[in-house]
Amino acid sequence: MHYSDSHEWVKITNSTATVGVSQYAQKELGDIVHIELPKVGVQIKRGQEMAVLESTKAAADVYAPVSGEIAEINTQLQDHPELINESPEDKGWLIRINLGDPTEMESLMDETTYEGFVNK
Repeated sequence: MHYSDSHEWVKITNSTATVGVSQYAQKELGDIVHIELPKVGVQIKRGQEMAVLESTKAAADVYAPVSGEIAEINTQLQDHPELINESPEDKGWLIRINLGDPTEMESLMDETTYEGFVNK
């Protein structure tokens, strides 16, 4: 798993990136009550807003850590946004992206580097 400095995680399987928000991000946001996800088939660029999470504390944009085409969204989140709080790095995943440029992964942090980043 790799992480962006805006607290998204990425897990690559073949040429598909599964993306969600980190444990740290969901803890900072509090209870997620609503989510807006992009449509399947949309092209997205790294750094572009791809989703909005609304919590009891605030609304937060979620940014694409990699570029590509939206292949799938986690439809369970529409009725159960709390999955992001319960399992942010597993069942609470947000989208799957068909990777446009696999070299973009090189700009992301590994788990150890990310831990240091959030614990500064």
